Amino acid sequence: MRDIAVFSGSAHPELAAEVCTHLGVPLSPVRASRFANDCLEVQLLANCRERDVFLVQPLVKPVQEHLVELLLMCDAARGASASRITVVMPHYSYARSDKKDAPRISMGGRLVADLLVAAGASRVLAMTLHAPQVHGFFSVPVDHLHALRELASHFRQYDLSRTTVVSPDLGNAKEAAAFARLIGAQVAAGAKQRFADDRVRISSVIGEIAGRDVIVLDDEIAKGSTVLELLDRLRELGPRSIRVACTHGLFAAGALKRLGGQPDVLEIVCTNTVPVPAEEHTDKLRVLSIAPALAEAVRRIHNGESVSALFDAPPTE
Repeated sequence: MRDIAVFSGSAHPELAAEVCTHLGVPLSPVRASRFANDCLEVQLLANCRERDVFLVQPLVKPVQEHLVELLLMCDAARGASASRITVVMPHYSYARSDKKDAPRISMGGRLVADLLVAAGASRVLAMTLHAPQVHGFFSVPVDHLHALRELASHFRQYDLSRTTVVSPDLGNAKEAAAFARLIGAQVAAGAKQRFADDRVRISSVIGEIAGRDVIVLDDEIAKGSTVLELLDRLRELGPRSIRVACTHGLFAAGALKRLGGQPDVLEIVCTNTVPVPAEEHTDKLRVLSIAPALAEAVRRIHNGESVSALFDAPPTE
C-alpha cells in the first residue's frame, strides 16, 4: 500500500504491529521523551507529508498519559503536513463519561472528542463504544467497528442449540441481541441498578436461563462487579453452563482472577483491543485478535471503500 503511514503510541504497540503485518506495511517509529519538568514530547520518525497517517492508540491505563501522547502525535502529524490523520482508537475509555446524571458533573466523552479534533484528527476508527451516542460526540467522521463476528466465530465451535446470550443490563441488550442472532441463540438481560462505579445490584434476569448454556456478553469488563453480581442471579435460575465474553478485557483490580476463580465459569473470552496484564492471566482466558478487522478497516478507509460493508456478510470460517 502506497502513501500510508502507521504510527503507534506506547499503549499497545503489539496490536499496531499486528495490524501492520496484515496490511503489509511497516510500523513507522515514534520517539517519545520527557522534559525535566515532566512534559511529554513526541516525534514521528517517518515522512508524513501528503500521506494518509494512521495513529494507533487505545486509551488504557495510565489513560491520561496515553491521551496526551495521542494528542501530541496528532499535532506532530498535522505539523508535518499529513494529508489526513485517522486516530485508530480500539478502546475509548472516556466513552463511559457520556451523560450528565448528577449535578455539576463533567462529560469527558465529549470533551476528549473535541480535544482530539482540535489536535488535528480528521477521522476516528473506534471499536465497540460504551454507548451509541458517543459516536455523535465527534465532529469528524467516525467508523465504529464491533467484535461480534470474532466472538461469534469463536463460540461456533460449541453446541449452541440450547444457548442464551445474557446482557448484564438493558443498555447492552441490543448488542447482545445482535450477537444472539449471529449464533442462533436466545437472548436475556439483567435488570441492573448502579450505585457507584464498583457497586451494582441486579434484581432479576429477563429471559430463559434454566437448563441452558449461558454466554454473558458485555462491552467491557473492568472490576467485574457487574458480571459477578449477574452470576449470582443466574445461579438462582439453574443454567447448564456459563461462559463470559466481552470486547474490552480491562480486568482491573484483580477482576480476571476473581472471575477465573468462579468454578462454574468455563471460559472467559475477550479481544486484544487492550493489552491484558500478564499477571492477570488464567487458564480460562481466551484472547481473540481484532487486528485483521482493524487492518481491513484501515485499508478500506485509505482506498475510499465502505467500512460498513465489513458487516454485511458473515465472516469466512
